[in-house]
Amino acid sequence: MSRPLAHNGTVKGISDGNGTTGHGHRASGGTDPDLQPPPPWAALHRGEHAAALLRLVDWLSGAAADLLALAVPVDCVCCGAEDRTLCASCSNRIRQLTRQPFRAESGAPALMDVDGTIRLPVVAAGVYRDELAQGLLSFKRHGQYQLGRSLGRGLAVAVRAAVTGGNGFLLVPVPTGTAAYVKRGFSPVHLLLKEAAGQLPGLDVADVLRKKPGAGSLWPGGHMGSGGHRGLAGQKGLGRGARSQRVRGSMQAKSGARTSVSGRPCIIIDDVLTTGATIGEAARALHLAGAKVRGAVVLAATRPPDATDPGTQGAAAHGIHRELEKNKPGKDE
Repeated sequence: MSRPLAHNGTVKGISDGNGTTGHGHRASGGTDPDLQPPPPWAALHRGEHAAALLRLVDWLSGAAADLLALAVPVDCVCCGAEDRTLCASCSNRIRQLTRQPFRAESGAPALMDVDGTIRLPVVAAGVYRDELAQGLLSFKRHGQYQLGRSLGRGLAVAVRAAVTGGNGFLLVPVPTGTAAYVKRGFSPVHLLLKEAAGQLPGLDVADVLRKKPGAGSLWPGGHMGSGGHRGLAGQKGLGRGARSQRVRGSMQAKSGARTSVSGRPCIIIDDVLTTGATIGEAARALHLAGAKVRGAVVLAATRPPDATDPGTQGAAAHGIHRELEKNKPGKDE
């Protein structure tokens, strides 16, 4: 993340003593700047690589993207601009939407006790809206590489804010059901975490959870889906109780996972936080495997932070690894 170079958000030139700045423009005078606008200088956050090899790689990647756009025309998934799956403007917008992670568990009823006690702290990279929501929805459907890079960068920012410099954590992705994996051909959470993990030295990924066979394949209560068929049912549109009932007992640790997670501090990784039922179930399965679940990190939360609760503002100042571990399995689990 770039830092401001001046308190007023502008970059000040150096006067050469002749009333001009270091860029060659008159520092003050009676000329209307709208009549003589300055030349379009390059963006300050993006310069050419110093090494010739890196400049060549940069040029080749741009040329390859242009050729691919000619062969397979694409539009920006957010604004519809041509030739890029995610245009530069929308990519920058996603970066802005995920640059200030926040504590989000207060908006997830399944992660809060009735007296307001936090059962499991969660840090979200941003609110599920605008370009972040559009980009994530398209990525979950199609898994575009360019989108994955941008979204994975936002997830990495949230993880760094959550651990606040701590090392030794295991990042555990929420598993994808078999039917969803067959339909998509990939797991969105795993792809996002793979992209983010490259930017998180000192943190390891532990893919130790799996869905139980047949778990969550029916509507809550086991009744038929639409049309009288016992089909698959997603969680979209389900309320808190229905979500909790659908995911309860649906996850378990993979065979041999106990040896890799027992006694280790773990952070659960998911894409979107709604009621918190999925993250709560993942925490339950990790607890049974002997892991120490310290919290969770998501790319987006459907509810914005509560402005009246100072604990939800500034995740970096309240790292989740300092929270007490309170999401222990119940007696019937």
